[in-house]
Order: sequence, then C-alpha cells, then structure tokens
Amino acid sequence: MRTMKKLYTLLALFCFIGTAWAQTPKGDVLIKNGTVLTVTNGTLENTDVLVRDGKITKIGKGIRTPRGVQEIDATGKFVMPGIIDAHSHIAGSAINEGTSQVTAEVSMEDVVDPMDVSIYRALAGGVTSIHLMHGSANVIGGQNETMKLRYGSTNPDDLRFEGAPRTIKFALGENPTRGGRARGIQPQSRMGVEMMLRNSFTQAQEYKKKWDAYNANKSARKVAPEYDLRMETLVDILEGEVWVNCHSYRADEIYMLLKVFSDFGIDRINFQHANEAYKVAPELAAFGATASVFADWWAYKLEVYYSTAYNAAILTENGVLTSINSDSGELIRHLFHEAAKTQKYGDLSDDEALALVTLNPAKQLGVDNRVGSLEEGKDADIAIFEGHPLSVYAIPMMTFVDGVKYFDRENDKADQRIYINPESNIEEVTIFDRHDMHRCMEGALSFEELFSTSKR
Repeated sequence: MRTMKKLYTLLALFCFIGTAWAQTPKGDVLIKNGTVLTVTNGTLENTDVLVRDGKITKIGKGIRTPRGVQEIDATGKFVMPGIIDAHSHIAGSAINEGTSQVTAEVSMEDVVDPMDVSIYRALAGGVTSIHLMHGSANVIGGQNETMKLRYGSTNPDDLRFEGAPRTIKFALGENPTRGGRARGIQPQSRMGVEMMLRNSFTQAQEYKKKWDAYNANKSARKVAPEYDLRMETLVDILEGEVWVNCHSYRADEIYMLLKVFSDFGIDRINFQHANEAYKVAPELAAFGATASVFADWWAYKLEVYYSTAYNAAILTENGVLTSINSDSGELIRHLFHEAAKTQKYGDLSDDEALALVTLNPAKQLGVDNRVGSLEEGKDADIAIFEGHPLSVYAIPMMTFVDGVKYFDRENDKADQRIYINPESNIEEVTIFDRHDMHRCMEGALSFEELFSTSKR
C-alpha cells in the first residue's frame, strides 16, 4: 500500500512538472510615458501600460513600477497592439495537400516549424500572431492553425493560440481548377467547383444522419457507421464549429459561395484576397461575411486583373469587417505600411487603418477577447514604434508576446538576419568568424577583409 502511495505521488509530481513545462512564458513589464494607440479607446498621450503575468493590468498615467518589474521608457514612442496577420504561410513546412480536391482531414498544426527564422523577422515588424493557412490547391483544403509568435521554442505546441476557433481553407477559381486539369481530377471548371462544394456538404449531411440514427438507438446492437475524419470536419463546418476562410478573387464566385453557404446554413465565412469584393460589398455585409485583402496587390494573373487599392476602404465603409494580410514571408514585416495605404486610398482614420491589422483580424480569427487592442485584461501582445506606425518613417523597436520581449531593435542579433540555404553543398559554404562578421556589419571591417579571413 505504501509503495502504491509513492507511485501515485511520483505520478502526480510528473504530471505537475509536465504541466509546468507546457506553460508558455509570461512577462512582467511597465511601459512608461508612451503615446498609446489603443485602437478601441483612441490615442492616449504620455500614458503607461502595466503588464503582470502576461496580461495588461492597468493603463493610465503615473503608474508606479512594482518591485521586480522591468521598466521601459517609451517617451516619444508609440505603443500599439501587436499586429495580426490573418493569412500567413511562415513556420509551415508544407502547405498544400493536392492529391484530392477535398482534404478537410489534414491540418497545418501537424507541420508547424517553430524554428523558422521567418518568425523572428515577423516579430521585427511588430507582428505577434498569425493565421498559418493551408494552400489553395484544392476546393476544400486542410485546416489552419492560429499561432502566437513565441520564437525560441522547439515545441510546435508552444506557438498554438490557446482557445482559438478551428478554421479551414477553401479555394475558388483558377488555383483548384488549374490543379484539377494538371492532375486529371475533378473539378476542372468554375461551375464544377460549386458542385464539388454542394456534393461534399450533401455527403456530410448524410454522414451525420447515419451517426445520429446510430447514437439515438445504440441498444439495438447496430453496427456503427464507418468513421471518416474528412466527413467529421465537414459536419463541423455545417455546425459552425469550424470557420471557413476562402481563397477568392472574382465577384461572381464570391457571390456564388454566399448562395451555397446560405443553402446549407453556414454563416461563418472570411474571404481571403477577395480582390473584387468591393463589387459585392453590400451583399457581403448583408450576409455577415468578412474579408481579408491585400492593400494593393493585383494583376499578377488574369483573374486578379480587376482590382483597386480602394478595396479595403470600400469594404470598411460598407460595414464589412475587413483586414489586410500579407500572404508573404517578406510583406508580413510591413503590414503597418500596408494599413497606412488605406489612408491614401480611402481616407480611413488612424483607428480604422490600425484596426485592419490588429482588431479586425483578431475578430476574424475569434480571438478579439484576448488580442487586437490595448485594453485592461487582454494579453500583453504589444509593439513599440519609433514614429507613428502609419508613417512611412515608422521603425518597430520592440515586440512583446504575453509580456515577454521577443524582439528588441537595440539588441537585434545579427545572425538572425542570415538566411541559411539548406540546398547548398556544405563543402562550398563559406565560414566566417563570428567576431569578424560582427565587425563587418558594424563597418569596422570591409567585405574584402572579411572574405580574406574566411574558411571554405
């Protein structure tokens, strides 16, 4: 009996340690005297933000620094919510499962790469959360993953945004139809895409009926229906447990999907890219659909020809919840500049423009109760800028996730900027002395001198 008690004690201890290890780091910090851009409560001059255990506990003037809490002087700087990218592919080691036009059973959470240096570079642009999306090779793609950029961990689960709703990727237009023709699978036309959607949801309804009938009378010793993860996911879409994000460009196809979803009672849809969404803005607003768009990318293929840099502003003015995304490992660092373009093309206010990359994507991902604005009680996902973030001269200085500083321009590690090519032959790689490399970056050593001291 005593031995069993010891075993139980050890087991409880291991469980406690495992839980402690699983907890993500939380920080304490007081940001003093900054211009605080709350997004939801206007701009607060010479204001402090107190963070305890990863949460914003107080916003106000003259807050005293608690014992043991780091103090950061933000005088002359701008403090804003961490930027959220509603469409990203960084930290994903594979993004397309193109073997079928319906792959709802796969998930991006299984291929997260927490050591991707692109995460650090996103943090250097004030980004604190991303929506890691499946690709657009098929009509119904895989499930996505909402993540916090807690760079430095080797455990993919540490980047998971706890409690975020499940989402999935759909695609309309050229991407799935071109892939269908290339692989010899259906559908191969825009009309066929609609029927693929309708047929898939009809199959999911039949699948659910079989399971409902079985669960209603298990005592009859009936054989259970065959379990199908693909169908399970489609049923979850029908029941609103999985939110759809759909790759789209043309207005006619956007309107088509609204009709399909109306017929099947699906009411959660965020249109990604949506370059022609401005043409059907009132219809999107009436449905309650949202849009995550580019600021001014278009004409890179035929179906994206008819677009406008006023898209985000037109959607916003028509009451469509809109965000601006990057869909790029490079543009993600400049989303604050992308948001600023809506002030030139649409004359949006500061709060409206900032919301496009903070509060609005947070709402689209179902995490606005925790991030997207600077409010007491929310997660301390914060970016500090030198210069207003909507200015062309803005410079991100610090980025915090849950109150933990993950980027500091003054202590930026030079080796984070080096992009290693995994395809290169190791015998051809030039090896530099770290000290010499830093001297070169500081201008104390020329490139010729650096290479003359290198090893090959």
